[in-house]
Amino acid sequence: MLFKPDLNGTAKAAGDRVARVASRARRRTVSIAITLLILGGLGYIAWTSLQQKQAANRAARPDLPVPVLAATPQIKDVPVYLDGVGAVRALNTVTVRSQVDGKLIAVNFTEGQDVKKGDVLGEIDPVIYKAQYDQAVAKKAQDEAQLANQRLDLVRYQQLAASNAGSKQQYDTQKAVIAQQEALVNSDQAQIDNAGATLGYTKIIAPLSGRAGLRQVDQGNIIHASDTTGLVIVTQLQPIAVQFSLPQQQIVRVNAASGKGALAVDVFGNDGITVIDSGTLKGIDNQVDPTTGTLKLKAEFPNASFQLWPGQFVNVRLKVDTLSQAIVVPTSAVQRGPAGTFSYVIGDGDIVTAKPVMVTQQNETEAVIASGLTPSDRVVTTGFANLSDGAKVIVGKVEQTPAADLAPRKKGSRPPQGDQVKDGKGERRGKKAEGGQAEGGAAQGGEQSGGGAKSQP
Repeated sequence: MLFKPDLNGTAKAAGDRVARVASRARRRTVSIAITLLILGGLGYIAWTSLQQKQAANRAARPDLPVPVLAATPQIKDVPVYLDGVGAVRALNTVTVRSQVDGKLIAVNFTEGQDVKKGDVLGEIDPVIYKAQYDQAVAKKAQDEAQLANQRLDLVRYQQLAASNAGSKQQYDTQKAVIAQQEALVNSDQAQIDNAGATLGYTKIIAPLSGRAGLRQVDQGNIIHASDTTGLVIVTQLQPIAVQFSLPQQQIVRVNAASGKGALAVDVFGNDGITVIDSGTLKGIDNQVDPTTGTLKLKAEFPNASFQLWPGQFVNVRLKVDTLSQAIVVPTSAVQRGPAGTFSYVIGDGDIVTAKPVMVTQQNETEAVIASGLTPSDRVVTTGFANLSDGAKVIVGKVEQTPAADLAPRKKGSRPPQGDQVKDGKGERRGKKAEGGQAEGGAAQGGEQSGGGAKSQP
């Protein structure tokens, strides 16, 4: 007898499973909803408590002035500079080479020594060249003696021709022989000059004054006039040149300024602040470099203390103009907003007003104002965090500016007695002592009486 499955039981079991899954899903949904509701309630309670606390603080300390520092604009002449980057170049550099071949028998300089024009830097064995010179001198003496004899013969032939004892042709021929001999003597003198010059080349002379570099050839070696390395490189360091570049947009400005006279150029040291040497602009290149879009310029510096060295990279500034009687404020007084630059000006009742200003130029410390401020205004330089247009301020002194600690303090250390600071209202606040007890009678972890801020550890 075949078994026939109960279809009703199977369907019922499947329905029960579906019901259980649905039940678990409902319970999970309810749990999540309850959790979110609880979190939302806690958040609302915390937010309400915070708003109440802030409202209480505002009620306790209404309209507190904002502590700031201020400065008054100055009237002075301000130079206009163009900044560039350049490299130091020697004004003249010469590779001292030998002009004759021979053995180097002496080196008369020390590496790194300052040499003067005309100093003998090296000597080549002169024996061969001295012999050639003596030979040329002797040849001239021989030809001069022969010339003297021929001149005597000319006198005799002249006397014979005058008395018809000799032919006139012989006299004319002797005159031609003397002219040839005189030309030969002149050629001998040229040979002497050439041999003397060659003999002089055995002494290697410094062609200019400067600093000698490292020696390229040691004593005892055979050197040749065709050697490319030479004996030494002499570099002129005083004065010295600096080649730098400026953007092509400044060409018109530089040309206009150079047309009025020599332009001053300053070179900065490694710190980028200290001016180590000042010179003058000597030349402007005749074309713009198309690869960089910059114009090359060359300036000359006295380099009195050898602070500039060939190959050194330096920062350069070129003075192109001077703004006469300009209004100058600290750079920190110029703020930037959506509508442009502005400054907070302190008016009557220590109420600040935001005024738009136009800046001509500015650097790290000063800004030149073209319009918007007057010399009698007071501008805010520090304390912009809580500042807004129309806010009341209290102006502090420069010495009240907080200074950063040079090193972190040791944890748990007790500051010296009486180490107190003033807040923006002029109230004294005691620093919290070791163990959390605030100096000046304030309770541990509590606020000082009178609404003062918590003391800092």
